[in-house]
Amino acid sequence: MSASHTIVVIGGGSAGIAAASSLLKRKPGLDIAIVEPGDTHAYQPGWTMVGAGVVDADVTRRPMSSVMPKGVTWLKVAAKSFQPESNQVTLEDGSTVKYEALVVAPGIRLAWEQIEGLEATLGKNGVTSNYRYDLASYTWELVQGLKQGHAIFTQPPMPIKCAGAPQKSMYLSCDYWMRSGVLDQIEVEFDNAGGVLFGVADYVPALMGYVEKYDVDLRFGRTLKAVDGAAKQAVFGTEHGDETRDFDMLHVVPPQVAPQFLADSPLAAESGFTDVDQHTLQHVRYPNVFGLGDGGSTPNAKTMAAARKQAPVVAVNVLQQLGGKGPRAGYDGYGSCPLTVERGKIVLAEFGYGGKLMPSFPSWLIDGTKPARLSWMLKADALPWIYWNGMLKGREWLAGPGGLIAQ
Repeated sequence: MSASHTIVVIGGGSAGIAAASSLLKRKPGLDIAIVEPGDTHAYQPGWTMVGAGVVDADVTRRPMSSVMPKGVTWLKVAAKSFQPESNQVTLEDGSTVKYEALVVAPGIRLAWEQIEGLEATLGKNGVTSNYRYDLASYTWELVQGLKQGHAIFTQPPMPIKCAGAPQKSMYLSCDYWMRSGVLDQIEVEFDNAGGVLFGVADYVPALMGYVEKYDVDLRFGRTLKAVDGAAKQAVFGTEHGDETRDFDMLHVVPPQVAPQFLADSPLAAESGFTDVDQHTLQHVRYPNVFGLGDGGSTPNAKTMAAARKQAPVVAVNVLQQLGGKGPRAGYDGYGSCPLTVERGKIVLAEFGYGGKLMPSFPSWLIDGTKPARLSWMLKADALPWIYWNGMLKGREWLAGPGGLIAQ
């Protein structure tokens, strides 16, 4: 069976839905199909707050049908392979769909299986992760229940989505333990596969202030390799060999890779992600293919905020391509990471390519390099509303397409 649409979007996550909505905002009535097998759509930035007891998990998910833009064709099946030379995608059910323009936004895959023993113990034995909807509530359960012992938080090698999330969970946990009067009975350890606390140096001083406040044992160059949940032991690879650590609570961030069907395709860069120009988001070999979101090869922080900025750029440039013209909008690498350093305060990291600071607000209102209560209000109250009612509906508040050039 074969179908044909003007534009085919792969993925019904933040990036795919936002791109489709931005396209329809510019040209209502466009023939767009979205390939997405899932029944639910999640606001994943909310899971950090679930793990800290700030919000309930159920408010972070809605039926996929409720976020599908009006007028699109929803192909409720997974993509299997790409045939860009013939402008075609093959789906898991064996059917094919042809396109004039393709938007690739399949997200990133959480590779839990790369850590030996992890999948068997997730959600029990004190092993949890805010990177999964059904585990974020267990994180909060563990945090409340821990009165003494050893809590380990991990961060794998890059790339991962929301590079600040591994330490966000740590700070919020420590804040709860401090307010509960038990932090001095808990040894907190942060094992980071990388060599720095955060990739943009301007934000490190504020974060280090909280590392010292909570007396966190920072350990760099350490990659989680295996977990024995029953024995409550974690094995880390280091430059000096493997090291085993006992734990009472273990918050794991899994390694993350491109979805296999993308990595195996002609669209993939060496990294496995969609091989696109970092500014125009147009594929470097197939001009009628565009990529955005966590599945793209662009060297920006993989955050929802990045997808919010990329969607209008893709929309403009897809329409340019369909009109026989070259791209005229550019993406500057913007990403945002609201680092929840304590309940009620956030270090609002906003930056673009090369670590350039790109604040959305004047410094007298919010200085992103310092913890601020207003930043917390933005993340806790404003951003979820903007996500559901703005970004997913093609309303580009503070996210219009940049880099416009004259035709």
